[in-house]
Amino acid sequence: MSRYWPVTLFQKLALVVIALGITPIALAQDAGAAPSVERIVNRANMVSYFQGRDGRARVAMTITDSQGRTRSRELTILRRDGPETDAVEGGAYLGEQKYYVYFRRPADVSQMTLLVWKHQDRDDDRWLYLPALDLVKRIAASDKRTSFVGSDFFYEDISGRSIDADSHELIETTDNYYVVRNKPKRPGEVEFAYYDVYIHKQSFLPVRTEYIDDSDNLYRRYTALAVENIQGYPTVVKARMENLRNGGTTELTYSGIDYDLGLPEDVFSERYLRRAPKEYLQ
Repeated sequence: MSRYWPVTLFQKLALVVIALGITPIALAQDAGAAPSVERIVNRANMVSYFQGRDGRARVAMTITDSQGRTRSRELTILRRDGPETDAVEGGAYLGEQKYYVYFRRPADVSQMTLLVWKHQDRDDDRWLYLPALDLVKRIAASDKRTSFVGSDFFYEDISGRSIDADSHELIETTDNYYVVRNKPKRPGEVEFAYYDVYIHKQSFLPVRTEYIDDSDNLYRRYTALAVENIQGYPTVVKARMENLRNGGTTELTYSGIDYDLGLPEDVFSERYLRRAPKEYLQ
């Protein structure tokens, strides 16, 4: 049985991870020596997006504006790694990866679907199906850092940013965290100057991300609020994204999380945008 904890201050994660008995990922081989920044980033990428061969989760999204008004979304996310995806030195994973996102509620977004094919050597392919119009829309690469269905998360936040898109620098090591600064290799394509990620030293979970603009102002912040040990994988089950410019906040709560389901590849094809594979969305 998995055990769960709420996290009100992200500094407490170190004690809780130890209490849960989450095994440090390949930590023993680095005993007595700090790993390289490449190794840290690779492991954090694996923990964030590549645990298990595939996965499924139901997501409750609560969007709150600066005046305290809320909107809700309910959706299911499916994820599948391509068969050519292999572990490389440091725990990074390379290769194809696909996401299928199905919206359940409210009525104005019900049955809307998003399909993402992640690539390592070119821009991702993204399609959005709008049932009210019976229209499949391609999402341009330039739109990946725009709002995800009106929330404070971006499209790129949902399926992940390629680690090769940024240069990485280890700027601080604390008792519990590695703090990695990431600068875009193509700054003209993004709205941030850099972002700092706080990575837990034992689980390698990124528990906080702070986005800084060209004026050196913090304008966007991600925080992991709760973690659960699921099938041996440390998994974020509640997270918050804050837009410090407009006062908006979005919280995601994950439930029904499963790994290694054996999801077939054809689920992640355009033909299922209009016809949801309901047997895999339960």
